[in-house]
Amino acid sequence: MSMLSATFWKRAVERAVKTAAQVVVGMLSADHVLGLLDVDVIQVVSVAGLSLVLSLLTSVASAPAHGDSENPSVVK
Repeated sequence: MSMLSATFWKRAVERAVKTAAQVVVGMLSADHVLGLLDVDVIQVVSVAGLSLVLSLLTSVASAPAHGDSENPSVVK
């Protein structure tokens, strides 16, 4: 199975980490009214982790869409 190539997984993990980082920034900035010390860190980590997993699953599901087995995107 070609989705197991190192290039595919490097690209998919990069996308997933970026997505998780964006979620963390979004949650922290949305909670800025309360102050940084009042943020529920467990909730932020939980939501970021879920977004990371969903991003990886999306990459795996998108790979067969265009025939390029090393590209985790729907677009070429």
